[in-house]
Amino acid sequence: MDFTNIQAIGGICFVVLIVIEIIFSLRYDRELYEWKDLAASSSLGVGSALIAVFTKAATLGFFYLVYYFFNPEVNGVHTNLLGYTAFGWAWYTWLICQILDDFSYYWFHRANHEIRFFWAAHIVHHSSENFNLGTGVRNGWVTLIYKPLFYMWLPAIGFHPIMVMTCMVIESLWQFQLHTQFIPRLGWLEKFLNTHKHHYVHHSSNLEYLDKNHGGYLNLFDRLFGTFKDLDESNKTHFGVLHPPGSHNIFKILTHEYQDIWRDVKKAPTWKAKFMYTFGPPGWSHDGSRKTVRQIQKEMKDGNFQAQSQMPEEMYRYESDVVG
Repeated sequence: MDFTNIQAIGGICFVVLIVIEIIFSLRYDRELYEWKDLAASSSLGVGSALIAVFTKAATLGFFYLVYYFFNPEVNGVHTNLLGYTAFGWAWYTWLICQILDDFSYYWFHRANHEIRFFWAAHIVHHSSENFNLGTGVRNGWVTLIYKPLFYMWLPAIGFHPIMVMTCMVIESLWQFQLHTQFIPRLGWLEKFLNTHKHHYVHHSSNLEYLDKNHGGYLNLFDRLFGTFKDLDESNKTHFGVLHPPGSHNIFKILTHEYQDIWRDVKKAPTWKAKFMYTFGPPGWSHDGSRKTVRQIQKEMKDGNFQAQSQMPEEMYRYESDVVG
């Protein structure tokens, strides 16, 4: 299967859908798109697509290595090291693989929000103050490198690498189309699907919405692990991180959080603090001068949060979403 061709076809579809949404917005919501922001998002999207040509090939090769190592061929049949035959191509195998792919995506996406080093890469996706299909292609470049690590267990337990990669592509296509405001609620489907309104919440910088709805096309794992939040349409929703990069320069957008990590690491008084500033949750501080999302949301729940006086400088991560 040529994933480069699939990526090219997907890219063309993305452009067409963005153009359609722009035309639609000119009639119904002229503030939906901001041109400099769209230019930055498009540039980041093009860069991500070009890099993905190589990373997807490397990922497929990596998955094959994992698959053959854990599922060596015995008498012409790939047999897992645990003794069972590697999974085939039955329709229910595809279904199981797709669900497990969503499980992998949930933890990959959640880690991008809860581990600062990963957040430094993922913040690119959240750095726009707009929620539209244009910012849906505003992807970080570094995430393409470590993302396969969250999925390698699938070929290891016996799912064919082609099947795993195909499920990842399906997940990406679903994720892209979630970044539009023109789709209404979908009724009973919202009980198990990650819909446009759920992803709308994920991209919101409202404090009560931070770090919610990490799922790909399902909200099953958000509900199971306590990160699901429905949209309260009576409250105004804001997008973008609370401490934005303040620039449309793509290199500033790509690197500003790494620079902030380095600044904090240099001033950290202990090696433990240096580690936490790098791999701890965004907003963590050794002296309590800033707060993490969990700390803030707990204080809000307990009625102890004092708005701006306790707003952490590092809460760039809580921008509106535009691409998971």
